[in-house]
Amino acid sequence: MHSTDKNVTQSITQVIAASSLGTLIEWYDFYIFGSLAVIIGQQLFPSDAGASALINTLAIFAAGFIVRPFGALVFGRLGDLIGRKYTFLLTLVLMGGSTFLIGLIPSYSSIGYAAPILVLILRLVQGLALGGEYGGAATYVAEHAPVGRRGFFTSWIQTTATLGLFLSLGVIVLTKNIIGADKFADWGWRIPFLLSILLVGVSVYIRMKMHESPVFSKLKAEGKISSNPLKESFQKKANFKMVLLALFGATMGQGVIWYTGQFYAQSFLENTCKLDFNESRYILLWAILFATPFFVVFGTWSDKVGRKWIMLAGMLLGVVFYRPIYQYFIDATNVKEFEKTELKSATSPIVERGLVKDTKDSIITTTSFKTLQSGMTFKESNVIIIPDDVLAPMPEPQTIIKDVTLPRSTYITIIMLVFFQVLLVTMVYGPIAAFLVELFPTQIRYTSMSLPYHIGNGVFGGLVPFIATLVASFSGSTPLSGLWYPIGIAALSFVIGAVYIDNKGDKNVMD
Repeated sequence: MHSTDKNVTQSITQVIAASSLGTLIEWYDFYIFGSLAVIIGQQLFPSDAGASALINTLAIFAAGFIVRPFGALVFGRLGDLIGRKYTFLLTLVLMGGSTFLIGLIPSYSSIGYAAPILVLILRLVQGLALGGEYGGAATYVAEHAPVGRRGFFTSWIQTTATLGLFLSLGVIVLTKNIIGADKFADWGWRIPFLLSILLVGVSVYIRMKMHESPVFSKLKAEGKISSNPLKESFQKKANFKMVLLALFGATMGQGVIWYTGQFYAQSFLENTCKLDFNESRYILLWAILFATPFFVVFGTWSDKVGRKWIMLAGMLLGVVFYRPIYQYFIDATNVKEFEKTELKSATSPIVERGLVKDTKDSIITTTSFKTLQSGMTFKESNVIIIPDDVLAPMPEPQTIIKDVTLPRSTYITIIMLVFFQVLLVTMVYGPIAAFLVELFPTQIRYTSMSLPYHIGNGVFGGLVPFIATLVASFSGSTPLSGLWYPIGIAALSFVIGAVYIDNKGDKNVMD
């Protein structure tokens, strides 16, 4: 390798490290909330809110995604006017500060509905900040990368979203195991939020030492910076066509594949299949660990064969395999069906008596821990409510299954099925930064690529957990009903992308 090539490589390595660390921390901040949705819902809403607490919490989570396109417009414009470096330095500070403050907000029992309102406001700030972060980091790295290797170098930025999720899950599981489940549900859930301020401080220090993108610096020196990036991005017909094509033919499908594989899978295993808290998170951790290198594999491959068909193949595979995969999740964790023929042992029932909140009705809960022949264990609670009014009809008893742990063979199979979903994520996500960067000219690149990315990934993708959970809760729905949303969006994006997107190779982003 020539010395000049070596210097370029070292420079790009430093650029990737600085950009990736900050972006990883922003994703960590953003995803703590989704990973703790059940516990946060119990803290933000009344204790008798039931399933609506989870749905309302997922709605607050989704709100952060909905505002990401507005962050893309605000910070994308700033990035094209004042530069890449300072813009995504600002987004990092906003994200880190908001995350830290979420960890300090009192619960519903202390300040009532002010708690979810304050968290909603901070989630909106997070969403705005993330809307400016990704476009800046991807643009910054791409503008340092040599022609012919842009897919490889930008794919390292792509790993940060998954690694941020991995880090958030790891910190959550570690904290819960150290302080115990009860303390974690009471106050320990705040620790991962508060720890983020340390990570942000380190990243801000590193980013302050970064230099501006050479492509942007050259443009600025020549006086060719756009005076109105928003107008040039969305009022010029040719450029606006590229924005729409990027949205409907790529990022929309990429978004739903991303959030189905890395969020809805874990939510489904915990809330529908009733897996133990740690069990569901360990499954996702292993799947992410095995799949993450493939971001770079598919990013590099896209430099050789083009971006289009790699991304579209990931969407198509999701359309074909999601329902069979999730049907297996249901069948493999159906403990009530297994219990009929495979019950091995059960502990003596623990009986608890009390009153239903804000009523005089009595509630009797009988709980036992059961083990099946396969080694699967679970907690089964039978709940009977006795009305205070002797003339009132007696409600049907309820059976509640929780804390399911899996036999080894089933556990490994489910890890592999979640790994397959995350592998699809790497196919659609690994090449997409290079794909978006190459669509738009330098003077409006930050603005133009950020908007379709954050509408597709943030709105269409970010709404997957909320919409899928909501649809599955409707009367007459099945647990698989929610999958029609990501399947439909991915199928539509596949058709549009297959017909209208060119499988163009690398090009000089200086053009």
